[in-house]
Amino acid sequence: MKTSILSFGLFLCLFATSWAQQFEGIATYKTDRKVDLKMEGDMDDATQASIQAQLKKQFQREYTLTFKGAESLYEEVESLEKPSPKAAAGGIQIMVSGGADVLYRNLKNNRFRTQTEIMSKPFLIKDTLQKRDWVLGKETKNIGNYTCFKATFTEEVSEQFMSSENDSIVQEKKMRTTTAWYTLDIPLGHGPSEFWGLPGLILEINDGDLTILCSKIVLNPNKPVEIDLPTTGKEVTQKEYETIQQKKMDEMMERFKGDGRRGDGQQVQIRIGG
Repeated sequence: MKTSILSFGLFLCLFATSWAQQFEGIATYKTDRKVDLKMEGDMDDATQASIQAQLKKQFQREYTLTFKGAESLYEEVESLEKPSPKAAAGGIQIMVSGGADVLYRNLKNNRFRTQTEIMSKPFLIKDTLQKRDWVLGKETKNIGNYTCFKATFTEEVSEQFMSSENDSIVQEKKMRTTTAWYTLDIPLGHGPSEFWGLPGLILEINDGDLTILCSKIVLNPNKPVEIDLPTTGKEVTQKEYETIQQKKMDEMMERFKGDGRRGDGQQVQIRIGG
């Protein structure tokens, strides 16, 4: 009797794995970020509003998640329009860098690759996936034609900014809760950006500032899905990359202390990201 139960259980596991491996397709996501910009000094309200509008628009991007069994590839959709940033009133120009990363994940091998750059220098991060401690909830909602379940996780994050009081770099730590909505209709542990590891495909992410929402899914298209591994850039681990990134950030902050705040009407570029 025990042998029969074990055999049936093994059959179910193999069936579920085989069923999940049959899913392949392309999901399209749109991103948005809440911008709450406050700048001290002689800048008027109209200029601040213009800067805030520029920032918000540049954070509105579109990405695709190509998935096939245990593999996935997340990358930005190239826009046909590449408008150069326009100077707001007061000559301040907003440029948001970053966002063009290519992220490959293999859930079976527990590995990932990220093709990214820091100040135009390409890097290829290759490392082991670090699973989050998702808390699965019972709450549901519909996203398009899919019934989605809620999941959350909370983590401590660090933020750096320049203090206007003494031109020093201030680092603040805070707790951030991220909410995900996933569907069991597509039983794959993939998701947009850095988010993955749930019982089904993640269709929405919200951490209070960043929102990522799936707008379209094409399942099992007529043309077979192909996933090309990113290969461009200097190979580093995640820890090595974070060390380089922090060093460049510190250098940028030091430069900003010297010439970043100008009141002479000249153009000042504000860069966010790599």
